[in-house]
Amino acid sequence: MKQISGGVTAAKGFKAWGVHCGVKAGSKKEKNDLAMILSERECNAAATYTMNRVKAAPIYVTMDHLEDGTAWGVIANSGNANACCPMSHENAELMSEYAATATGRKASDFVVASTGVIGQTINIAAIEKGVPQVAAGLSADGSDEAAHAIMTTDTEKKEIAVTFTLGGKQVTIGAIAKGSGMIHPNMGTMLCFITTDCAITQEMLAEALHETVPKTFNRVTVDGDTSTNDMCVVLSNGMAENPLIEWKDDNYTVFHKALHQVCEHLARAIAGDGEGASRLITCTVHAARSEESAERLAKAVVGSPLVKAAMFGSDANWGRVLCAMGYSKAPFRPEYVDVKFASAVGEILVCRAGMGVDFDEEAAKSILSQDEVVIDICLHEGDHAATCWGCDLTYDYVKINGDYRT
Repeated sequence: MKQISGGVTAAKGFKAWGVHCGVKAGSKKEKNDLAMILSERECNAAATYTMNRVKAAPIYVTMDHLEDGTAWGVIANSGNANACCPMSHENAELMSEYAATATGRKASDFVVASTGVIGQTINIAAIEKGVPQVAAGLSADGSDEAAHAIMTTDTEKKEIAVTFTLGGKQVTIGAIAKGSGMIHPNMGTMLCFITTDCAITQEMLAEALHETVPKTFNRVTVDGDTSTNDMCVVLSNGMAENPLIEWKDDNYTVFHKALHQVCEHLARAIAGDGEGASRLITCTVHAARSEESAERLAKAVVGSPLVKAAMFGSDANWGRVLCAMGYSKAPFRPEYVDVKFASAVGEILVCRAGMGVDFDEEAAKSILSQDEVVIDICLHEGDHAATCWGCDLTYDYVKINGDYRT
């Protein structure tokens, strides 16, 4: 398996582009805010959606359009969530209609996605004007422009592609994502668009996505908020011409592994780019009774405001780790727990069998000052493990969200 450039256009038959059309009043003129992805052939499609009870109109429109398990492309905007506002459903449908007119497809051929401010009516006139421009720009090198178009408070684009071999054929999976704030487990916690030229049935594609998301995107938390607009969509056009994946055989295993690699890469990128974040926090819980309990414990640790604040201050306050574990409602025996902090410069044991141990505070501070910090927790109770990702809590998080709307 090899990582390559190209994002959502790395796979055969996919084009993409992004333009600035002025969705958000007063937005930077150079900031792309409208993206399109289009396949040369009809794709099998699968998706996961936010678990928030309040869902934006594009979610419902996409659910409807993907009811037959197929799609040709994606139309997405940043700058406005098109959620909880007048004419939201009608405007989401209009986005797909504009995309259809500009490409010669049907409105139902498009996934519709929006991200941005909730509660304000979207500037549909700007999108109507922008769709022909983004369609005209569609390019096999257009993933970068599309990736930038879906960003909101993200500080960097999130894009990846990998290639691998199935039945003697080269297969590619590519993706772009956005996510920085309102990030919390229970799919999707962001927008993610995945493309592949793999020949795979819709049933197996959906199975692979639904197996992957819980162990990647659903293990990320930035601030404990799950957005109204989150979705992860995968499109497969079969143009690699590999033997069709119809059941969980060896080829499915390889495809699933590649999909997991793509989604884990993006999940880590989202966590590391959390609003105002200065470092990525990875928490691994191992030797647990079950994977479910390990995941619950790791989520509690990376989601704890006090743990996140301690990581911002490079403070080896391991008591906050045990505290978060204790209210997670996962079963474990505190008197068995070992905790280490680790990073690129080394590791340090701070807790053994539920009790503090003497350690070098300066060494600990150096370890916790790196771009990625690992909280390693051993329960000594079983054979299961789980890893979750988050970020520290900085002053800038409050600054960003204090005036996000205005």
